Amino acid sequence: MKRGKGAPGPGRTTSAGRGNGKRVTMTDVARLAGCSQSTVSVVLNNTPGIRISKTTRARVIAVAGDLGYEIIPGHVALGDRPHQIGIVFDHIATSPEAVVSIEGAREAGWQTGHVVTIAQTLNDPEMEPITIAAMLRNGIDALIYATIMTRKVEVPPALYAARVPVVLLNCYSDDRAFPSVCPGEVAGGHRAADALIGAGHRRIAIITGEMWMDAARDRLRGYRQALATADIPYDPDLVREGNWQTSAGYEHTLALMKLDDPPTAIFCSNDRMAVGCYEALKETGRTIPDDVSVIGYDDEEVARHLTPQLTTLVLPHREMGRWAVEHALSMTSAPTGKHPVTKLECPLIPRDSIREIGG
Repeated sequence: MKRGKGAPGPGRTTSAGRGNGKRVTMTDVARLAGCSQSTVSVVLNNTPGIRISKTTRARVIAVAGDLGYEIIPGHVALGDRPHQIGIVFDHIATSPEAVVSIEGAREAGWQTGHVVTIAQTLNDPEMEPITIAAMLRNGIDALIYATIMTRKVEVPPALYAARVPVVLLNCYSDDRAFPSVCPGEVAGGHRAADALIGAGHRRIAIITGEMWMDAARDRLRGYRQALATADIPYDPDLVREGNWQTSAGYEHTLALMKLDDPPTAIFCSNDRMAVGCYEALKETGRTIPDDVSVIGYDDEEVARHLTPQLTTLVLPHREMGRWAVEHALSMTSAPTGKHPVTKLECPLIPRDSIREIGG
């Protein structure tokens, strides 16, 4: 195209537009054209195989021309290489949850013709900024900053200066400078306890995870809210802090069963501890769910192979990955202002480990 006018051709933007010294980016074009940056990229680079209406194409080209967005011949066009979404994870290999969220992101990315590029930083203070810089130089259309554990993060400075949409996946920041998505753990804890309350139980124990973790604190908070809603007194003897491991479920269940008034139901804050809970109950001669009902959390593969099969909740990692990509590609500019933390539902998976009891 002529400098700023006409049909797009191979090339990329220069750093200045309309002689004002300010770099003109696809973000600027998208904001004024009233569409996403991804749409601008598709139009200006004549990406094959993606249908964009003639009206939208004309509007994008006109806005690009007005802004002085320049395509310089001789460079590799974005249309000649895949459109990309970058995901930067702190850890990938330590947990299957990362793979599930990546798959959700991949599904959403492919719907718009985007390749999802993944990097792992291990929270390394030197390699993380280098990794992010490499992603941004690679011409990505959006960047997802992700953590394996739901937690508060200090967002790397490079993301504040990024000229592409940035979304936080499974994490959040105090300043709320970026859209973020996390599991609805408080609601999930409430839902787990309420499933037991709805079956008639009032002596409900909980084996938590390590309380320095957001997930453990939020699931306990939801449990307490469910008890309060049902006018069931909170009993600290029924609350045991575990460590997410099978052994913790086993040891705390044995201790709970030694109480003068033991629980009739146990909420294990993850499925691994539920496995230990099952072992302890069977060792003490109690059957599930006839004597004690049990509910887990996470819906790991083992939940379907226990006898009886474990009622549990599933973490929405696939949906979170999809949400992060879809939200990023729907943004018309890099984030500005404050953004809420979006919480996605942790659905209940009813199986055979809860029995209804009389009042």
